[in-house]
Amino acid sequence: MNYDYGYFNPEPVTSSSLNGTAVWMIVSIVVAIIGGVVAYFTFIKPELKEKDGKVNKYLLWLKDFFSFKTMLIEDLLKVLYLILAIYITFISFTYIRYSFLAFVAVLILGNLILRLIFEGSLVLIMIWKNTNDINKKMKK
Repeated sequence: MNYDYGYFNPEPVTSSSLNGTAVWMIVSIVVAIIGGVVAYFTFIKPELKEKDGKVNKYLLWLKDFFSFKTMLIEDLLKVLYLILAIYITFISFTYIRYSFLAFVAVLILGNLILRLIFEGSLVLIMIWKNTNDINKKMKK
């Protein structure tokens, strides 16, 4: 006889629980659409100048953030690269007990392949940045 000791007692799936889920999904979609439209017309569309001609730096940052002028992916990729490089280095030490050659291969090839992948991603971001800078200079 198997006892679950109260750890596994799932609710049966009924039509009322599915109806509640469907209603919640519809409400979520409607609120997300309304929130997106309000955020667009609040932060992205208007010029953010105050009455005396000064610009609120926080609102300007929000406008740049929501219109994707502030790119976070470059910093995110750099941090993710460091995390994964350290992980691959530590994981390579588990292969010492099997083979020194496997240890060296994972340590060197793993980090090399990881570096190439992240450099390729960052090259695409740098191309975008340079193209954006050229575009800004041509508009002046």
